Amino acid sequence: MKYMLRNAAFLALCLSGNSYAQSSVTLYGVLDTGLNYTSNSGGHHSFAMVSGDTAETSFGLKGTEDLGGGLSAIFTLENGSNLNTGQLNEGGRLFGRQAFVGLSSTPAGTLTLGRQYDATVDMWSPFTAAGSSIGDLAAHPFDNDNADFDFRLNNSIKYVSPALYGFQLEGVYGFSNATNFSANRAYSAGLTYTVGPLSLVVAYLHLNGVGTTTDGAITSDAVFVAPKQENIDAGVKWTFSENANVSLAYSHVSVTSPTANAYAPNIGTQAWTSWKFDNVEINGQYYLMPELALIGAYTYTHGRLESATGSDSPNWHQVALMLNYSLSKRTSVYVQSAWQHTNGKTGTDFDGAHIIGSSGVSSSGNQAVARIAMLHKF
Repeated sequence: MKYMLRNAAFLALCLSGNSYAQSSVTLYGVLDTGLNYTSNSGGHHSFAMVSGDTAETSFGLKGTEDLGGGLSAIFTLENGSNLNTGQLNEGGRLFGRQAFVGLSSTPAGTLTLGRQYDATVDMWSPFTAAGSSIGDLAAHPFDNDNADFDFRLNNSIKYVSPALYGFQLEGVYGFSNATNFSANRAYSAGLTYTVGPLSLVVAYLHLNGVGTTTDGAITSDAVFVAPKQENIDAGVKWTFSENANVSLAYSHVSVTSPTANAYAPNIGTQAWTSWKFDNVEINGQYYLMPELALIGAYTYTHGRLESATGSDSPNWHQVALMLNYSLSKRTSVYVQSAWQHTNGKTGTDFDGAHIIGSSGVSSSGNQAVARIAMLHKF
């Protein structure tokens, strides 16, 4: 009898605690792998097993604790890895995709601190096919605008407002963690507006000292190495129904005095003063049947590459298609294809077509990639 009473008292105490402070932790993730064919990589075609082209193979822990009065403590720890080798992505970081803790208030919004996405990724990237559906094969050349999530912001503080009359605001600041306050810092802001089937977005990102230091807002995962980079983004989306939608996305990227590009090892020996890219994308999704979706995207990119000795204005055309068949709510199989054409004449890797997800830079201005794969969410 004493044993039963003691257990009953303990249970009552636990239930009493849960009445004012409930908490939960969720394990989630994505597994994505398949076979890729590249038509031209350094002058040769190739076959490869590739992990995470549509969605990076990852797992994460997400937690919340109810503090009462509409206030909650939250955290996220998210890891990216290569399913085929078991190696960590994001430069070998244990929680390289996201790692943050913060407070969320129903009336006031959410404030978080850690390694996080900037506002252009959170708000604008979902208007692109790279950030919403197709993934790597629809990324803009060199992922110049980060629509394909190449980098995150370290040492960052983020505020996301509650939705009010269809508007939602986000601001992010990434600290340099250096005595020179602006040595490698970043700041970003975005605004979305949604009314009925219409969604609009504008976003901005500013980076200082990109990839030039071992600490700061952006380090080893930078796409460009440069003293300064600015991204200006805008997008519009119309949702016809649950079965169909179409989006138009635009981005302008300006990189000052660049010295390296993660996707173009050979940038020449000239002293570049600036690289500028204007990307215009139209994409859409249509469900042929509840379990079968057809997704397509076309992107036109205009470049302006300036150096002390001259300039060049290459253009890129890219088409990406995806057919996704859902075996269940969590498991699907899909096929993808992409084709890119460029006409650069710089004598560098900018002259070769290079689809993100391919085996490498093409030896010509054309490249095609095909993929068949499986994706599972948990």
